[in-house]
Amino acid sequence: MDERVWHGSTVDETFDALESSQSGLSSDEANRRLDKYGPNTIRESDVISPVWIFLHQFKSPLIYILLVAFVITIAIDHYVDAIVIAIILGINAVIGFVQEYRAENAMAALASLVTPKARVRRDGDVSRIDSTDLAPGDIVLLESGDIVPADLRLVRTTELQLNTAILTGESVPVSRSTDPVAPEHTVVDRRNMAYMGTSVASGRGVGVVVATGEDSQIGTIAGQVRETERAATPLQTRIHRFGNRITVAILAISVVLFAIGLWQAIPIADIFLLAVATAVSAIPEGLPVVMTVALAVSIRRMAGRNAIIRRLPAVETLGSCSVIVSDKTGTLTENRMTVQQLWTADGFVDVTGDGNSGVGAFSQTDGGISIETGSPLDETLIAGVLASEASLDESDDGTLEGVGDPTETALLVAGKKAGHDQRELTQAYPQVGHLPFESDRRYTASAHLVDDSAVTYVKGAPERVVEMCDTSLTSTGREPLDSEEVLTKADELAGDGLRVIGMARGGGDLTGTEDPGGLTFLGFAGMIDPPRSGVPEAIAACDRAGIQVKMVTGDHASTARAISKQVGIESEGVLTGQEVAELSDEELTERLRETAVFARISPAQKHRIVTVLQADGEIVAVTGDGVNDAPALKAAHIGAAMGITGTDVAKEASEMILTDDNFATIYAAVEEGRTVFSNIRKATMFLLSTGIALVLAILAAFFFAIVGVLPRDEAGLFPLLLVPAQALWLNVVNNGIQDVALAFEPGEREQYERPPHRPDAGLLSRRLLERTVAVGIWLAVLALAVFWYEFTNGVTLGYAQTAALTTMVVSMALFLGTCRSESRSVVEKSPFSNPILLGGTLTALVSI
Repeated sequence: MDERVWHGSTVDETFDALESSQSGLSSDEANRRLDKYGPNTIRESDVISPVWIFLHQFKSPLIYILLVAFVITIAIDHYVDAIVIAIILGINAVIGFVQEYRAENAMAALASLVTPKARVRRDGDVSRIDSTDLAPGDIVLLESGDIVPADLRLVRTTELQLNTAILTGESVPVSRSTDPVAPEHTVVDRRNMAYMGTSVASGRGVGVVVATGEDSQIGTIAGQVRETERAATPLQTRIHRFGNRITVAILAISVVLFAIGLWQAIPIADIFLLAVATAVSAIPEGLPVVMTVALAVSIRRMAGRNAIIRRLPAVETLGSCSVIVSDKTGTLTENRMTVQQLWTADGFVDVTGDGNSGVGAFSQTDGGISIETGSPLDETLIAGVLASEASLDESDDGTLEGVGDPTETALLVAGKKAGHDQRELTQAYPQVGHLPFESDRRYTASAHLVDDSAVTYVKGAPERVVEMCDTSLTSTGREPLDSEEVLTKADELAGDGLRVIGMARGGGDLTGTEDPGGLTFLGFAGMIDPPRSGVPEAIAACDRAGIQVKMVTGDHASTARAISKQVGIESEGVLTGQEVAELSDEELTERLRETAVFARISPAQKHRIVTVLQADGEIVAVTGDGVNDAPALKAAHIGAAMGITGTDVAKEASEMILTDDNFATIYAAVEEGRTVFSNIRKATMFLLSTGIALVLAILAAFFFAIVGVLPRDEAGLFPLLLVPAQALWLNVVNNGIQDVALAFEPGEREQYERPPHRPDAGLLSRRLLERTVAVGIWLAVLALAVFWYEFTNGVTLGYAQTAALTTMVVSMALFLGTCRSESRSVVEKSPFSNPILLGGTLTALVSI
């Protein structure tokens, strides 16, 4: 069934298409359809076998070379070398296995959104059934607190409001109706639909099932999650490319050695041993260990900055991130509606203070103001408090928690800032009548006894409240109302992205009047979900670091525009979901390069934005909290889910969880990501220089033996500068101690203010590679000179090898200091700023 039909069809057309009615299906017909369409469940992904995950750790060119070296050393009876190589292979496999062994629970979390029971009308009677037994055409009854069990086309609503945040990201409950909407409307604007997994905030409704299981919106998202492969992290790509290049170099050297060995009639066993020694010298065996330690250190640091990392490679990805696609609600903003501005006949008034505290101030352009009893401002705030169905709970520390509609709780907080406590007001002015809000009426009213006379306070949509008024309260009393002029003030507030509510009052109990008139207009309240503290600074820091921030929200364009200005996101306009749908991928790519704010975006469009950015060469991080975000979170190079408001689905699809739901935490994680990449780069330079030195020295010793500069050993064989076990000991044990200590190197300020590394950039920059090669050559010359001097002066081969090894150890310890920074001199870095490195160097020297 084409889901797009339902929101664009009338109720009668929907029933005709489904061959159903208000009385529901018969049990027999429901069972027949259940057989046809299948149960109302979400299929879970297959779990990857732990054995397969373990075997996958050996899928690497560098590992292939070590495996061949292991087989060769056994074949030529060098068992000590074989055991050492086997230990290195085992350590690498275990580290990789621990990193990857995490079951993908996103599908299980999606499946949990299917509510166990549903109230349906079958055979003309209402009963509760397992929601898995729902079929298209079933009639489902909804009431406050229910979880929607399937995708429904609503056929009857009574003040129905749904919490749709998990699908649309909207921060407040949205009203539902039965009227058809345009077929091109996205999920966000389909006001006549109730989707599986959303919940009923208030009211009641009746809907006919139009999609179940895999055909539902949740099912569609589940399919996208299953089909979406995690993007390879930049570090994984660089390591793979680095490994391939070393592999090619080792194979090329081995071929040359074999050719020369056969030409010189050298015994095959000698050639094999030389090839093995060269291979294990060239491979940076300690790199997997140091990578894991560096990532683990950063994970611990990030946890202290409110970011929990679920997958190790994700740490470094943040350091390479070039674009952050962020939600608005709850990430850039507080997820709490807050009154920021009021307007009365006395002018505009700014309101300070946050939305969870009764502490704040009121001011105009010429400074702070005091609120006089009976003034338009005072009466406006009182109306907002009394004409309310919400309430506030205050904790011991003074934090206010709203119960009810977020718009109403924002007015209660604003009133409290002016000294109007809801409980105290209702005790002083007892309620004698109440008219609840209805979407058709567009206002609510509450009558109270004020000085023994009934007064009705009205709160609602600006134009609806104004049309019921004929006078306006001013500082000198009531005056005739100029409706057009007053409504222009509401437009000014709305133009700043504020949600505007109008307040009025009238004499007597008007709650029983269907359409009261003759009211006195009091004022407007403009509210918004304000930016979080620290977010503008974090976005400015991202800009300095060359990272683009793009805001994607299901909210309206005016609200998105207002928030983007407040947090400092610069954009060439706002791109809406409807406009995105009309663009080709090529056109969207161009718009993405200049647009940073997106409104009324559907889940599929957010996923598309991420993939188009990736296709354009960007390293993308995505934040999200709802079910709708899961495909985009998984497709991104790194997904960051909200720890407080995030759904289990979002968390399981992500690599990182923000425990404070704050965008500023993302930038803090970016700093740690850049630090870990810098430290891995330093460690790679340190290890690679050793490898280059060993390979050059071993090959030089071989060629010197061929031309007669070096004599043969006691057995008449060609001398090896180091045996494989010594090369492994130097790479893994001695250098490994110092290499791992580099993982604890603190970050440097300059690395946070340079552009992110290009995705196609190598593990080492050109400058670092030149430094690595130069140091490698110098170390090779030193080691070879000591080996030649000792061996030509009559000592045993073993003694000469030990002398060469000692030279390498001491030289590498001295070189380590220059590896601590890419841009600073060794004398600018205190040896005590990384005590673990200082201890590791001393340990390496003692272990000679």
